Amino acid sequence: MSIDSTTAGSPTGARPSVVLGVAGGIAAYKACELLRRLSESGHDVTVVPTASALEFVGAPTWSALSGKPVAADVWTSVHEVPHVRIGQGADLVVVAPATADLMAKAAHGLADDLLTNTLLTARCPVVFAPAMHTEMWEHAATRANVATLRSRGAVVIEPDEGRLTGKDTGKGRLPDPEALFEACTEILARGRVGDADSSESSMPDLAGRHVVVSAGGTREYLDPVRFLGNRSSGLQGYALARTAAARGAEVTLVAANVSLPTPAGVRLVRVETTAELRGAVVEATASADAVVMAAAPADFRPTQVSDAKIKKAADGSAPTITLIQNDDILREISTTRARAGSVIVGFAAETGDDTGSVLDLARAKLARKGCDLLVVNDVSGGAVFGSPDNEAVVLGADGAHTDVPLGSKSALAHVIWDEVARRLV
Repeated sequence: MSIDSTTAGSPTGARPSVVLGVAGGIAAYKACELLRRLSESGHDVTVVPTASALEFVGAPTWSALSGKPVAADVWTSVHEVPHVRIGQGADLVVVAPATADLMAKAAHGLADDLLTNTLLTARCPVVFAPAMHTEMWEHAATRANVATLRSRGAVVIEPDEGRLTGKDTGKGRLPDPEALFEACTEILARGRVGDADSSESSMPDLAGRHVVVSAGGTREYLDPVRFLGNRSSGLQGYALARTAAARGAEVTLVAANVSLPTPAGVRLVRVETTAELRGAVVEATASADAVVMAAAPADFRPTQVSDAKIKKAADGSAPTITLIQNDDILREISTTRARAGSVIVGFAAETGDDTGSVLDLARAKLARKGCDLLVVNDVSGGAVFGSPDNEAVVLGADGAHTDVPLGSKSALAHVIWDEVARRLV
């Protein structure tokens, strides 16, 4: 089920054709790194800057990095009709950075340069990665334009929060090129192509949906130094968040002790303990259409936490630690639905024992938890943890059974979202 992003979306198996649009913002320099990543991973990239973008990064730079001539107007090589041909031949168009001005033109169908003409003629997935000052991003006009673009099937990635130009900080920062690259390859791998007779791209199946994903493993502290934890790396949860964003969802990622880069366009909430995880998840589920509990919460916590580091005893004895059970977050949000019609997904890391097989134990857990779907991993011998690949069985409360063969964690994530999307009302 693994998909090669260097050929996905291209029916002939040729290198996927990517148009990198660059609007006139200071973040244009970051697009150079995105271009490098796309080119080095086997994509055929055509850079289409606006005239103002060339004030920040010159045409020779784009030409040297892409290996192609660069123009911002429709008159260069006019015999090749570039204002039509570039968009028609693209497998993906990504605009990074996308300024407020560029998105306003795109939302209203204006076409006064090569990039805006390309956006009108493209019949492939279109991604906008906004970058601007917070006040511009939050302005009603920009919000309306973003809503319009999303309603037409475009993926508009939420900007990051952080340092902007000058001394300003806030929401409006262009996501890191690595995160944008991952988002682009996920969208290419999906191969979403609009109707050739339509002026709009096909709608991403999670567009307009708010999804919550938990990831990582919680820690229950014994003292300021030691804790009880588990081996969860967070890789599967982050893959779920990244793929949901690529499918158009608004994503809240609740991450427990994970140091991975934040996926582009995803709202990150960091937690440590199971109690903190529960609080963040319960709060986020109030507005969620779907919740995927990929995190591994600790089942138990100490009844007492020492304020000072627990020292070794002189007689060599070990301290006695009494544990109590943590709240069952999955069961809580499944049995007390914060939103009618929401879809709840749990994970079961099983090894099987003398009471039953992995699937026997998983089916019992599905019934006990009350969730709609349960993703079952056989973790005998430590399989899955920290690996880029995964295999699983997805069980449904309605009796559904989907075997997912060994493949990338992104591939499994897409299968999970396919099952979620089928159940959303």
